[in-house]
Amino acid sequence: MSNYLQTLKDAYAGYYNFLVNEITLSYDYKPLWQNYFYLLILISVIFFGLELLTPWRKNQAKFRKDFWLDAFYMFFNFFIFSLIIFHAASDVIVNIFTDGLAAIGITNLLALEVQALPIWAHLVIGFLVRDFVQWWIHRLLHKSPFLWEFHKVHHSVEEMGFAAHLRYHWMENVVYKTLEYLPLALIGIGLNDFFIIHIFTLIVGHYNHANAKFPEWVKGIGFGTLIGLFTAFCAVEASGFGIIIIVGISALIGLLISPVIKYIFNSPEMHIWHHAYELPKDKSTGVNFGLTLSCWDYIFGTNHIPHDGRDIRLGFPGIEAFPENFGGQLIQGWTPATTTKTHSDHSETLDN
Repeated sequence: MSNYLQTLKDAYAGYYNFLVNEITLSYDYKPLWQNYFYLLILISVIFFGLELLTPWRKNQAKFRKDFWLDAFYMFFNFFIFSLIIFHAASDVIVNIFTDGLAAIGITNLLALEVQALPIWAHLVIGFLVRDFVQWWIHRLLHKSPFLWEFHKVHHSVEEMGFAAHLRYHWMENVVYKTLEYLPLALIGIGLNDFFIIHIFTLIVGHYNHANAKFPEWVKGIGFGTLIGLFTAFCAVEASGFGIIIIVGISALIGLLISPVIKYIFNSPEMHIWHHAYELPKDKSTGVNFGLTLSCWDYIFGTNHIPHDGRDIRLGFPGIEAFPENFGGQLIQGWTPATTTKTHSDHSETLDN
C-alpha cells in the first residue's frame, strides 16, 4: 500500500511540475512545438479563424451559444481534471494492474513490439489501433444507458463549432483511457508516439466539429499536407528542402484522392449528423461514430448522411431540461434528477 501512496504522491508532484513548466516554458529539454498547453491553444485559434473566414452556417454567431463554456472545458478536461485526480489515479491503477498480472506470472504484455519498426510504422499502427478501439468505445457510450448519461454532456451542444470538440464529461476520460490502455500496451506504444497521434487526432477532431465548409479538393490538400508534415517529422534526417518535397508530394496525393477522402476521414458534414436531435428508426442509438476515421462507419454500416445537414436541430430528446452550466453538467449521470430520455425513447425519429 505504501508503494501506491508514494506513486500517488509522485504523480501529483510530477504532473503539477509538468503543467507549471508547460505554462511558464521553464524547460530546455524539448522544442516549443512539443508544448501541449500552447499547441492546444494555437490549434484552437487557427480553427476559430477558419470559422470566421469560411463559415458553414453563416447566420450563426461568431461566438456561438456556449462558446465560452466549451473553451473552459478545454482547460478542465485536458489539464485541471488531470491535475486534480486523473493523472495520479491513472498511475496507481496501472501499477495495481501490472502488479496483479505479475502475481499470476504475466510480466510482459507485449504482443507486438512496434518500437522495433520504423517510426512511421508504429505511428500508423498505433493510430489505427487507437482509432478503431475508440470507435467501439464511442458506440458503447451510446449503447449503454449508464454511459449515455455522461455522453449527453457532449451532445448537449446546440450550436456546432470547433470548441464543441472539447465539451465532454470527465467520466469519458476515465472510460476511454481505461479501455484504450490494454490494446495500446499490447503493441508497446510509447509516450512520444502517443503525443504525435494525439495531436493529429486533436486537429481532425477540431475540424469535425468546426463551423467551416471547404470544397472536397481543399479537404484533400489539407489532409495530405497534414499527413505530409507528420511524415516529415518521422524522417528525422530530412532537410528543410526535403521536408518541402515530402509535404508537397503528400498534398498532391491528397488532391488526387480528394473524391474519396470523405470515406477515409471524418468531416463536419458527416459529424453533424452524429449530433442530430432526430435519428433514423433503424439507428436509434446513434450514427457516424468515427472520431478521426470515417471508414469504420462505412465498414460496419453506421454511416448516415441523408442530405446537407447544415441547419438540422442538434441535441437529444429532453435537452430542454438538461443542465446548461458546468456545475450541473459536472454531476450529470450521477443523480436521478439529471436523468433524461435516451435517443431510442424518442418517437419523432426519421424514417429511413
